[in-house]
Amino acid sequence: MKKIKYMRLWATLLTFCLSSAVIAADQKNVVDQKKAAPQQDFVKVNGTRFEKSGKPYYIAGTNMWYASYLGATTKVGNRTRLAKELDNLKALGVNNLRVLAVSEKSDINSVVKPATTNGFGNYDEELLKGLDYLLAELAKRDMTVVLYLNNYWQWSGGMSQYMSWVDGKPMQDPNVTKDWEGFMARSASFYQSEKAQEEFRKTVKKIITRVNTVNGKAYTSDATIMSWQLANEPRPGNNSTTDKEKKIYVDWINGITAYIKELDPHHLVSTGSEGLMGSVRDEKLFIDAHSGKHVDYLTYHMWIRNWGWIDKTNFAGTWDAGWAKGKEYLTSHIAIAKIIGKPIVLEEFGLDRDGGAYDIKSATKVRDQFYTQVFEVLWTPMQQGEPIAGYNFWAWNGSARTARPNYWWQEGDDLMGDPPQEEQGMYGIYDSDASTIAIIKAFNTKIQSLNK
Repeated sequence: MKKIKYMRLWATLLTFCLSSAVIAADQKNVVDQKKAAPQQDFVKVNGTRFEKSGKPYYIAGTNMWYASYLGATTKVGNRTRLAKELDNLKALGVNNLRVLAVSEKSDINSVVKPATTNGFGNYDEELLKGLDYLLAELAKRDMTVVLYLNNYWQWSGGMSQYMSWVDGKPMQDPNVTKDWEGFMARSASFYQSEKAQEEFRKTVKKIITRVNTVNGKAYTSDATIMSWQLANEPRPGNNSTTDKEKKIYVDWINGITAYIKELDPHHLVSTGSEGLMGSVRDEKLFIDAHSGKHVDYLTYHMWIRNWGWIDKTNFAGTWDAGWAKGKEYLTSHIAIAKIIGKPIVLEEFGLDRDGGAYDIKSATKVRDQFYTQVFEVLWTPMQQGEPIAGYNFWAWNGSARTARPNYWWQEGDDLMGDPPQEEQGMYGIYDSDASTIAIIKAFNTKIQSLNK
C-alpha cells in the first residue's frame, strides 16, 4: 500500500512539474517575443513623424485588404498574382499596404468568403498561412503593412457578426435593409458586450503572438508589420450616439490598445478611424480617442462622394463646393494632429470613375483631378514638417477583373480593392489605369525624397 501511495505521490509531483514547465515555457515564449528584434528595425514615432532605421519614414501606400487571401494555398489564393501585384506596387513607389488580418464568417451576400474565423475560436489555418506568406513577401520588397483586426462594416463580418455569434440573432445586411442607422448601432454594441470583448481579445492574441510558418519569425519580432490597427473605421455608434456611448467607445480604445501593447510593445498601434466623420462630427471625441498613451498616431479617411459633398452624376456642377469641403477636411485634421502632437495618416480616400461608372474602360478624368488635388494639399505640410506622415489610397484592384453585368462580387470571383459590399470597379485602381497610376507614381517619388 505504501509503495502505491508513493507511486501516486511521485506521479502527482511529476504531473505538477511538467505542468509548471509548460506554463514557464509559455511565459518565456511571450517574454522572448517581447524582447524581439533590434528596435531600429521597427517603424517608430519621433514627435509628429515616423522613423525607420533612424531615418524619416513617410508612408506612400495603398489599401489592399485582400492581400493575405492571395497568399493562401487554397482555391482563394493566388501567389503568382500576389507577387505580380507587389512588384507592380513596388515599382509605383508604394512602401506600405493596409490589409485586413481577420474576417468573420457570415451568411449575408455582401461578405467576403471564406473567412478567417468560422465562429469563436474556429480559425482557418490556411488563410492565416496566407497572412504569413504575405508578410514574408513584403519583407523581400522592404515594404511594411498595417494590419487591422476587425471591421465596423459588414463586408468582412466584423463587429456585427461578433454580436450575432453572441446572441444568436441573424446579421442584417444594410445593403438589403437600407437601415444603416440600425446596423451602426448593432456594430457599436460590440464595445459593451463582455462576451464579444473576451472573444475579440482571444483573436487579437492569436494573431499578434503568432509565429510565421514561412520564415519562422514571431509576428512580435517582425518589423515588416508597421502597426496593429483596432478595426476598419470603428465608430462610437450611429448619428444618435449619446455621451455615454462616446465614453464607452473611448474607454474601449484605451483598454484594447493597452492590451495590444502588453502583448507587443514593439509595434505601433492605431485606431483605423475615419476622423471627424467617423466621430459623429465631434472634434473632442476624435481627440479623446487618439490622445491615449497607447495610440501612437492618428488616422483619417475622406470620402467626398459618399458623404454627399459631390454628386457623381453631376461632377461639374458640384465639384467646387464639394472639393472646398474636402480640402478643409484634409487640413483640419492635420491641425488636430499638431495639437495632440502625434503623426497622422490619410489612410483612405478615393473617387468613382467618370459619371459613376464601374466599367474598367470608363474614363477617370475627374478621379485623376481629385488625386492630383489631394496630393497637392498633402505635399506642402509634408515639406514643412507638419504632422501629416503619409497616405494610403483606396484601393488597389491591380490585375483583378469582373465580367458580371451587375458588377457585384460573388464567391470565386477575383478579389479586388472594392469589397463585396460595393460594386466592383467603384473606387479601385486597375493596373490598366495608366493616367491615375502616373499621378500616384509621381507623388510617391516626391515622398521618397523625404525618406533620407
